[in-house]
Amino acid sequence: MPDSVDMDPQPLEIVDIVLEDDRWEDACLPAMAERAARAVGEWLDLGAFQIVVLGCDDDRIAGLNAQFRDKPRPTNVLSWPATEFEPRPPGAQPPPPEVEELGDIAISYDTCLREAQAQDKPFADHATHLLVHAMLHLAGYDHIDDEDAETMEDAERSILGKLGLPDPYLEHET
Repeated sequence: MPDSVDMDPQPLEIVDIVLEDDRWEDACLPAMAERAARAVGEWLDLGAFQIVVLGCDDDRIAGLNAQFRDKPRPTNVLSWPATEFEPRPPGAQPPPPEVEELGDIAISYDTCLREAQAQDKPFADHATHLLVHAMLHLAGYDHIDDEDAETMEDAERSILGKLGLPDPYLEHET
């Protein structure tokens, strides 16, 4: 029997990854998404939770955007929360979700790359920001009005700061 001191259990994966575009494998989306999810979960003080992340291209995300938002064009990231959220006053932080499965995210390699290049940002930093942004949507955050946008951006800055990433809103609006 192995010595229990030598056994270092692997932390449970909280992100289920679906890669439809192989470039996401080279970009290390699985590790990037897991890191972002852990940071968001810690910041929100979530217990056990899981999300699904689809790494795709512009064609696929344009189809999803058309199907679910009636906008037949590519976008950087989409999210589908698993639960409906109660209305709250503008700018108020939503309470932590009370479900284990938070929802699904789709992220487009093509749009992420274009935006990162246009903003002169490292691809991994930009993609991580978009993942954090989408994960906050799964937790009830939004940016429908200015107060909500400020609350969400403050959360993003805080989470990204804990990951050692710069403020994505300093020079460029995404």
